[in-house]
Amino acid sequence: MGDAGVIDEGFFRRYRELLDAEDSAFDELEHATEDGDAGRFARALVLWQESLDAKIAWLDDSGYDIALPGRH
Repeated sequence: MGDAGVIDEGFFRRYRELLDAEDSAFDELEHATEDGDAGRFARALVLWQESLDAKIAWLDDSGYDIALPGRH
C-alpha cells in the first residue's frame, strides 16, 4: 500500500493474509484447549498473540490507529 489510509486491492489482500494467520493460530489454540494439552496451549497462545500483534502493527503502519481494550 502506498499512501497511509488508502484502502485498495493490495490492502485487502494483505489484511486477508493477516486474518487467515490469526484464524489459523486461533484454531490451534482451540484444539489445544479441547485436547487439554497445556504445553500446546501455551505455544498456541503465543502464536495467536503474535498474529494479533502483527495485524495491529500493520494497521498502525497503514495509518489506522486501533484502540484496543486494556492497551493504552
